[in-house]
Formats: sequence, C-alpha cells, structure tokens
Amino acid sequence: MEAGSLALAPAPARAPRLPGGRGLIGLVLPLALALAWEAAVRAGLAQGRLVPPPSRVLATLWGLSASGELWTHVLASLSRVAAGFGFGAVAGIAVGALTGTLPLARRLVDPSLQALRAIPSIAWVPLFILWFGIFEASKITLIAVGVFFPVYLGVAGAIAGVDRKLVEVGRVFRLSRLALARRILLPAVLPATLVALRTGLGLGFMFVAAAELLGASEGLGYLLLDGQQLGKPDQIVAAILAFAILGKLCDAVLVGLSSPLARWQDTARDTL
Repeated sequence: MEAGSLALAPAPARAPRLPGGRGLIGLVLPLALALAWEAAVRAGLAQGRLVPPPSRVLATLWGLSASGELWTHVLASLSRVAAGFGFGAVAGIAVGALTGTLPLARRLVDPSLQALRAIPSIAWVPLFILWFGIFEASKITLIAVGVFFPVYLGVAGAIAGVDRKLVEVGRVFRLSRLALARRILLPAVLPATLVALRTGLGLGFMFVAAAELLGASEGLGYLLLDGQQLGKPDQIVAAILAFAILGKLCDAVLVGLSSPLARWQDTARDTL
C-alpha cells in the first residue's frame, strides 16, 4: 500500500457566501408574518384593534423617533442593561470559576445559589426598592441578578465538564497551574462561557423590562406601561419591537467581539 493512499481526502470547497446573507435570510420570516397580518387587516379579515397592523406600529415608531422620545427611552434602557450586564457577568464568571475549580467551594456555595436562582425576578423588586430606593441602583441590581445566574451556571458547568485526560496531559508535560489554566482550561471553557454571556445578556433585557415597569420615568419598559395605561396597543407593540431590535443588535455586537476568541475551534456547524 502506498503511503499517499493513507492521506486524508481534501475537504470540499465551500460555496461562496454573499455578504450579509445570513442576516437577510433571517428577515424573511418576520417580514412574511408582518405582511400577512397587514394584508389581513386591510382586507377586513381582522380588526387590528388589539394587535395593530405593522403600518400603524411603524408610524408610531417614526413619530416617537422624530420627537426624540424613542431615543431617550432606548438610551435609558441600554445604559441600565450595560451596567447590570457588566456587574452580573463579572460576578458570575468569578463565582463560577471559584465553585468550578474548588470542590469545597462548590459544596458550600452552590446549593444556596441554586435556591436563589429559583426565586422569581419580580420577587426581588420590593426588597431592592426597600434597600436601594426607586432610583437606578435598584434597577441595575435587579438586572445584575438576572445576568449572574446563567453566567455562573455556564462557567461552573464548563469547568466541571473539562475532559480529565486534557488536564492529565498538561500535568504530564509539567505545566504550571497558570500555564495549565491558560493553555488547557481557558480554551476548553471559553465556548460555553461565551454562550452563557449571550444568555445572560438576553435575560438582562428581560429584567430591565421588569425593572422599568415599576418606578421608572423613562425606558422602553416605561413606554410599555404608558401604552397600557393610555390604551395604545400600537405604542405597546412599538416598544416590544424596539426591545427586539435593540436586543438583537447587542447580541450581534457581543458575538462579533467574542468571535475572534473562539476562532481556533474547528466545528462542524456555524455559531448560532
């Protein structure tokens, strides 16, 4: 048998992709649903009173944007999510790394954190208002709590799931603890950590809505509450749409910033 016959066959060439193709194809489903609902309302098949057609929602968004009110609410929500995400992610990574690497810390701390994780987000609101008042501190703390738990679980689970054989290989090569963490543990836990950060960011937007529904004078959550109190379903749907767009943009920024960190991965499918 010739030596060349044992060589692996070259990987098939990938078909070229159009720039932005994935983003454009992701718009097909929501646009199709929006056009179908618009057509149903215009044809008289639906009233569109409680769920307004896209034309009314876009008109409301345009009016809020032209007056500058929309950007005030967007910046308020975005600043709260950024602060809460920063505090919650740092704390989640630190505590997750601690419980993931130290068995004693895991047995001591993890049961209490799992119990706290089961508490509904709205249950924290009265306590945080009592502690921090109705100002920004209570809202940011609530968002940080929402971000903390998925990041903590992701980091702790990733560290606990590192293949034991990889660690043993590092010890065979007499790597120091710092080198072992940098060259083996960090690459092994990084993909799961990035997914946990994306999950925490999504929960941050969920928690900011809950925080702004109680005691806020600006923010997209306040815009939701104002629309409900004034009976404006188009404003409610417009605020929900703004939440969706803002959350997707922030997730895309996070993915873009973190993608170079996991570029070494040779996976069989693209990142979600």
